[in-house]
Amino acid sequence: MPSRFHNQTVLVSGAGHGIGRQIALDFAAEGARVGVNDVDGERASAVVREIAGAGGSSLALVADVRSAAQIKRIMEELSAQFGAPDIVVNNAGVYPNSLIVDMSEEEWDRVWDINMKGMFLLSRAALRRMIGLKSGGKIINMSSTASIRARVGASHYCSSKAAISMFTQVLALEAAEHNIQVNAVAPGLVEVPDWGLDQAYIDALVGMTPRGRIGYPHDISAMVRYLASDEADFITGSVMIVDGGSAAGQNLPLSG
Repeated sequence: MPSRFHNQTVLVSGAGHGIGRQIALDFAAEGARVGVNDVDGERASAVVREIAGAGGSSLALVADVRSAAQIKRIMEELSAQFGAPDIVVNNAGVYPNSLIVDMSEEEWDRVWDINMKGMFLLSRAALRRMIGLKSGGKIINMSSTASIRARVGASHYCSSKAAISMFTQVLALEAAEHNIQVNAVAPGLVEVPDWGLDQAYIDALVGMTPRGRIGYPHDISAMVRYLASDEADFITGSVMIVDGGSAAGQNLPLSG
């Protein structure tokens, strides 16, 4: 039985660790040729070695998504090696914590430049290439339940993720006539290496999650690959929440 993404080229930004790494590994396992982008070359190369060890094909693409010139370069490198991307996953992002009263302009700008501007630049480059080749394609953006639920210390992160959700909808409208689908995935709490969360915080969130557990990178990767697949042909402009039900409401005991 052929793999779902056999002979397709996928570009994943921020793929050197965490959710992005899992997405890259899983696409490769399903037959895709994967461009592994990260600003850290060592991390990108480590993922490429991991994919090669499992018999997959991938290419390390070192670039800062805030730079249009660097994005242009890696798009050309990927196209020369594997062909233009059929699927682009905008996963690169950062999530520091600071109260508004204490936040520096530099920290605000860094979060918005990576989370939102980087997504715009990579999406624009992919869109132009897909339109030029008349190839259609899929663009999948990483939002967050932080886009709909405020969190103390995360004004820059929450607002950038809310912007991503709206950007996804606008891009879906503009891209539809070119047979390009654009969707977003909004994870809840997901366990990633070195996430720096204390156990009390994790326990509190799990207590508000109907599924009774935190999320894992493979939970998010599964939704990304679904949206990239033929099974999702009638879905565009959607933000798919993957959070174990925590955004559905307060998981409180029955009163009275």
